Amino acid sequence: MSLDADQRPSPAAATPADDTVISDDTAARFAAALARADLVAAELRATAAERDHANQTPRAEVELLRRHDLLAVQESVAYGGDGLDYAQAAQLTRRIARGDTSIAHLLGYHYAQTRIAPLFGTPEQADAQSRRNGAEKLFWGGVQNPRGGSDLVLTRDGDAFRLNGRRSFASGASLGDQLSVTAVLDGELVFVSLPAGREGFRALQDWDNIGQRLTDSGGVVFDNARIDRAELLGDDPLTGRTLTPYQTLVTPHWQLAFVNFYIGTAEGALEEALDWTRLQAARWETSGVERATDDAYILQTVGELRSEIRVAALLADRAGEALQAALTIGPALTADERAEAAIAVYEAKYLTTEVSLAAASRLFEIQGSRATTSAYGFDRHWRNLRTHTVHDPVAYKAREVGDWTLNRRAPEFSLYR
Repeated sequence: MSLDADQRPSPAAATPADDTVISDDTAARFAAALARADLVAAELRATAAERDHANQTPRAEVELLRRHDLLAVQESVAYGGDGLDYAQAAQLTRRIARGDTSIAHLLGYHYAQTRIAPLFGTPEQADAQSRRNGAEKLFWGGVQNPRGGSDLVLTRDGDAFRLNGRRSFASGASLGDQLSVTAVLDGELVFVSLPAGREGFRALQDWDNIGQRLTDSGGVVFDNARIDRAELLGDDPLTGRTLTPYQTLVTPHWQLAFVNFYIGTAEGALEEALDWTRLQAARWETSGVERATDDAYILQTVGELRSEIRVAALLADRAGEALQAALTIGPALTADERAEAAIAVYEAKYLTTEVSLAAASRLFEIQGSRATTSAYGFDRHWRNLRTHTVHDPVAYKAREVGDWTLNRRAPEFSLYR
């Protein structure tokens, strides 16, 4: 029997008697992971413009994440991870975005994809995946965007299945050690988890967009690829079941990743702009000051942007806490509780989109025209954000927030809602 919301134990009440020790250990591991992420972000930032221009497959960048032990942070300590929760992992995504939005995109998707098995798989499948992630430090690519190309359709082939179809966008798919795939079986959504290198899978290597150029997000094709039953997540029967509110938290996972690499990009872009202004910006001839850093208009712009970014970051933190609270409730989560968590994420999605895009554009008002020189690559922040923020129109997120606020109509589940 499920508990009513006011009867369920709080996360604190559900922890063992030595929860202070566990909390302290987790806090230390989280702090260490944040420090590692900051080191990676600094390394990425130093070469971000050059790598953006080169537009190469980000193999070295993924290995950098692996080398700094950022791929398995959500797995238990016993399995070789750090035991961090999803909200904490999202904070790491934000730190990486301060150095390179493309690589934060890959990492944020990776963190979300490794949490799909606990939502849709059997306990045995989720445990086996966590063990492998922790031991092998796997990087996960995704073939999950339902838009573009044809449906990926599973058909039965004896005790196994065959997968056919194509997708136009699939981030990290040519790089992944493991692939997380959404497909249709008997007309219904199923999740597939399969190792890289499967015969019948081909990455098209055709990603050449104005932004997010290092996300390996080109098209993919499955041509009669064999899929074993164990690679489909969940118990039999695989279709004909109604998804629980807990399972439908899969979409807020992805959306929270977006929230954090948007606002992380804005934070990193502002820091770059401030460094440039301190070192190289020239005063305006009628400003009446000797240094650009004393210009009243520059100071006002910096103050406005810093305040807006700070507020959006706080809302992103709140979204992470709301999603994590829902995950902590687990399978007993109610539809209204799912809606509250999703709406918290979508509020943050709306604001971080608006604030980050505005900041990436207005930063040139601080830096001046010389900062538009292509060699500096400061335009990459806006290009990255503009490319990904049309992934799903933010106007629809605002509408979903409004409909819940005014009418208590929850977003109907899809891979976008």
